[in-house]
Amino acid sequence: MPTDSPAPADTPRTPPAPAAQVPAPFPERAALPDPGPARTLRDTDSPATAAPGPGSGPDLPAPAAPGPGSGPDLPAPAAPGPGSGPDAPRGYRAVFAVAEFRAVFAAHLLSLLGVVVSELALTVLVYDLTGSPLLSALTFALGLLPYIVGGTLFAGVADRYPARRVLVVCDLLCAACVAVMLVPATPVAGLLALRCLVAAIAPVFTGTRMAALTDILGEGDLYVLGRSLLRIVSQSAMLIGFGAGGVLLTVLSPRGAITVTVVTFLCSAALLRFGTRDRPARATAGHGAGGTLLKESLSGARLVLGDRRIRALMLLFWLPAMFVVAPEALAAPYADAIGASPAALGLLLCAMAVGHIGAELFVGSALSPRNRSRIVLPVAAAGLLPLLVYAVRPGLPLALAALALAGAGAAYVIGLDQWFVDAVPQELRGRAMTLLTAGLMTVQGLGMALAGLAAEFFPVHQVVAASGIIGTVCTLLLVAEVRRTDPRRMSYTEERDGADRHVTSR
Repeated sequence: MPTDSPAPADTPRTPPAPAAQVPAPFPERAALPDPGPARTLRDTDSPATAAPGPGSGPDLPAPAAPGPGSGPDLPAPAAPGPGSGPDAPRGYRAVFAVAEFRAVFAAHLLSLLGVVVSELALTVLVYDLTGSPLLSALTFALGLLPYIVGGTLFAGVADRYPARRVLVVCDLLCAACVAVMLVPATPVAGLLALRCLVAAIAPVFTGTRMAALTDILGEGDLYVLGRSLLRIVSQSAMLIGFGAGGVLLTVLSPRGAITVTVVTFLCSAALLRFGTRDRPARATAGHGAGGTLLKESLSGARLVLGDRRIRALMLLFWLPAMFVVAPEALAAPYADAIGASPAALGLLLCAMAVGHIGAELFVGSALSPRNRSRIVLPVAAAGLLPLLVYAVRPGLPLALAALALAGAGAAYVIGLDQWFVDAVPQELRGRAMTLLTAGLMTVQGLGMALAGLAAEFFPVHQVVAASGIIGTVCTLLLVAEVRRTDPRRMSYTEERDGADRHVTSR
């Protein structure tokens, strides 16, 4: 399927603490950078869906006093999942120990490389047929624009039907679309329309797969690391796939290179069909299920975006991504402005991905779930600051360092994955993740367009620096909103207000 966006796991939902348990003093909580996982729609709409954990139930004793290393900043302990146990592998090795994930990973790798190659080949094909740079560039743009349409109107598919069936059908539909592109009689308008259709299917596939990973890997740390691996592959594919596509185009025609994508889609479908288990659909009678597909999709979007906590977390995925793309969108004019060579332009385009891959591997392998959760808000708040270096119109070495640091700032998403999945009820998860993917791709396209528009009126280096400043201010406001929606903080405020009313009534 098309490129998987950086996007989103959690710790299992635990029942609320008994009313008699006194929370930590508010000033101590306020100093914590970790808002922790949330309980949102599930608490009010479908409490029966959360399975009781150890120590729950009205007749059981209150939890024991916190021991060493415990505290409100710790995420809830993960339930035993695949590959758990004292002698089980840990970290990324534990994720690969799950057979179903290996099938998903291989399918993702194959289809992603195929898509990157086909994007390059299709762009060349359209240019060969028309001689129009605009239509050639539009071929790339059409890989982003339909995401919001598919992610909004077809999101209900992700929860309405079994995940394996959705994934396999999406792969087969994309293979069919690409196969039609190979027909010499297909006009340019048809090629672009087929490109749009593949892009509209992409968020449904990606959102369904993200939700299915919680079934395959559980809702704890394995899911976080599994999502991290898929993101790393996506970033690496951009570096390797375009190079591989360029090599293929030296020995094959554009349509011959596009044939590779048909094969990778079919291989992906086979891996998912025979390498993963068939599980029932998530949708239930509640949470917008029932009625037409369009109604389910739109009602799911309303429920997801109408919840304050989920909305804040989703925006924390989207907002930094919208501003961080400015230097990539303007890499060519900036390289020209500083007199850099074409090879230097390639380095400018690769630097951010290299920083992202390195940071994500470090955070995923070296930090504990607790520390990954703790760094989310500080790293998100500071992630765009390296772009301020562009204010002094840096040369190539300093610009590369700034881009690598900006890419490393995206590592906060590992911990954010955990919070997001915990905040979304299971029966809304497919729609929520489809919408998350669609929005992420759309805001990146919008960010590129706005950066290009601004560069028509201001110097490129000023546009990039302004993106860092404006993005940082917006992210800081959003971080404050995420803190305010921290369920522990909100719970404490409610209990404190209740205590104040009790004292006043006396």
